[in-house]
Amino acid sequence: MRRDLPSGNALFFFEAAARCGNLTRAAEELYVTQPAVSRMLARMEGHLGIKLFDRVRGGVELTEDGKILYQRITEAFSSIESGINQIQARATGLKPVTLSASTAFTTYWLLPRLPALKTRLPNVDLRVQLNPGRVGEPTIDVDLCIGILRDDERFRDRTVVMPELLLPVCSPDYRRKLEHDSSGAALDTLLLMGDSEYGWQDKFPALASKRHRAPARLRLDDYSVVVQAAIKGQGIALGWLNVVSACLVNGSLLPSEEEIVATKRNCCLISPNEGFSDPSVGGVRDWIIEEMHSDLRVIHQRYPALGLDARLMEAGVAWVV
Repeated sequence: MRRDLPSGNALFFFEAAARCGNLTRAAEELYVTQPAVSRMLARMEGHLGIKLFDRVRGGVELTEDGKILYQRITEAFSSIESGINQIQARATGLKPVTLSASTAFTTYWLLPRLPALKTRLPNVDLRVQLNPGRVGEPTIDVDLCIGILRDDERFRDRTVVMPELLLPVCSPDYRRKLEHDSSGAALDTLLLMGDSEYGWQDKFPALASKRHRAPARLRLDDYSVVVQAAIKGQGIALGWLNVVSACLVNGSLLPSEEEIVATKRNCCLISPNEGFSDPSVGGVRDWIIEEMHSDLRVIHQRYPALGLDARLMEAGVAWVV
C-alpha cells in the first residue's frame, strides 16, 4: 500500500478533509496550514490518478471515487481504534464507550448524572463526542449515539427511547411575570434557534391564540444557548422533551402552557458499530433509557394535563407510570 500513497499522512489528511467538508477546518484539526492540506490532497489525487474532491462553494465534496475511499478508510480507522481501546481496557480495566450527543443534551441532561453512571457502570470509561444542534445524527465512528429518526430510517441496532415530544418551556419567574400581568401589557418573548424555528408557537393552540400580544423574538445559534436563555428568564423556548426533561424535573424550567405535541419521529439510541451485544455499550443504553423514563414519570405526575402516558403508549414505548 505504500506504493499507492504519497505518504501515510495522506490518509489522515484525506479523512479529515472528507469529514469536515472544508480544508480550513481540516487544517485546524490537523494543526497544519490550509495550503499544506491542499498540497497533500493534490499529491494524493495525482498519485492515484483519480479525482477525490470537487471544489464547491464553502468547501469540498467527495466524488464517487472519493466516497468509496472514504468509506473504506473510516472502516479501517474504526477497526484500529477498536483495537487500541481493547488494549487500553486490558491495561486499565476500563472499557471505553463513545457516545455521540448534542451539546444541549450533554450539558443539561448527561453531565449532572455522570456520578450515577460511574456508580452503575464502574468499568465504563464514557467518552462524549459533541455534535452541534439538538440531537446528534448517527455516525459510524462511535459506539452509541442519540438520534431523532423516522420509522423508515433503519439501523441494525436501534432502540426507541420515546417519541419526539415538543412543548413550550420557560423559567418559573418568567411564567409568574406573565401570570401576574393582569393588564396584558407584557409581551411574550419567543426564543428561536436561528430562522428554522420561526412560527413554532403555532403548533400549540394556547400560544397561537396569544398573537394579539405581538410576541418579541430572540434568535440564537445553538440550542444549548436557547435552553440557557429560557432558564435565565429571557423568554419561552421550544423544548425537546428528551433534552429538557432534567430541567423540568429539577424545576429550572416548566411548561409555559400544558400542551405537548408529538411528531412522527422517535428519539432513539443507535449503535452503529459492534451493536448492543457489547455488554458495556448495552449497559450505557439501558442506563440512559432508565434515567429518561424516570424523568418522564416525574413529569407525568407533576403535569398530568400533558398526557405523557397516552403519548408513550401510542408510540409503543414500555414504561411504568
